[in-house]
Amino acid sequence: MNKLSAWISAARLRTLPLSVSGIIVGSSIGNRLNIEELITSGDLSIASFGSPYFFKTKIFWLAIATTLGLQILSNFANDYGDGVKGTDNEDRVGPERALQSGAISKKEMLIGIVITALISFALAMILIYTSFGEEYFYYTIIFSALGLAAIAAAIKYTVGKSAYGYRGMGDIFVFVFFGIVSVVGCFFLYTKFIYPPIFLPAITIGLLSAAVLNLNNMRDYYSDKKSNKNTLVVKMGIINARKYHIFLIVMAMLSMIFFMLLEYRNPKDLLFGIAFIPLIIHIKKVVKTDNTELLDPELKKVALTTFLLSILFSLSQIL
Repeated sequence: MNKLSAWISAARLRTLPLSVSGIIVGSSIGNRLNIEELITSGDLSIASFGSPYFFKTKIFWLAIATTLGLQILSNFANDYGDGVKGTDNEDRVGPERALQSGAISKKEMLIGIVITALISFALAMILIYTSFGEEYFYYTIIFSALGLAAIAAAIKYTVGKSAYGYRGMGDIFVFVFFGIVSVVGCFFLYTKFIYPPIFLPAITIGLLSAAVLNLNNMRDYYSDKKSNKNTLVVKMGIINARKYHIFLIVMAMLSMIFFMLLEYRNPKDLLFGIAFIPLIIHIKKVVKTDNTELLDPELKKVALTTFLLSILFSLSQIL
């Protein structure tokens, strides 16, 4: 494997569609909401905007680029952290990691992490300035802090002695950053206000993202336990992890249904329901699969289904 192929493999391209799902959902609601209608209905007391719609193309693409940078940063850091700690070894079930295989050295991966972190932070700053300019100083401070927190969370999942992924806290961070911060934060970049119903689809994306992580940890249960990587699955055991997984998927679907009930306008709003079909099939697969190593293909399925859900939801909002 040459260096370029090794870096591409370490970036784990299959994880990228999941990472942008929250941005797509938050942006689509920002596109649907009409400022004049909100003012007329009394839901918004701001009378002056430059456009009748909140959505801005520059913000969208900068948000996508920033999120991709953070996801790749997380993947590099995960490769490094697990490689240094010896968690990635011959017992690992999933694809071989770059550090584990020797395709990329520890020093090279550290340099890659630093460069990716700097690029991600630069993109975040450009995004924040594009959204808030010099007018919303306090929002700039808050979102700059969120950007730094996201970078720290991406790195600290497996890197360092206090890596939270080794203490069973990964699910919380994934839910918060991939769900709440991604969807609600992206929407706020457009609108400069909080729209309470948006927390429902944010919860959906967060729970499905946590489900992908849970699948990963279920697959790696035995190797993680042997390596003292105390993920939530290792802490609760496979039987409870399977119940927890079903809870994540079901609650994710219910949260989206609740949003639809609140915001229903016409039948096209039900379009996202198509994505429920593979999720239901997935639940059956998890229930019937005793050998957790066989769950590896399900990671890609749930990640792509979450992306599909975000696309279908987005279409229902903008059509």
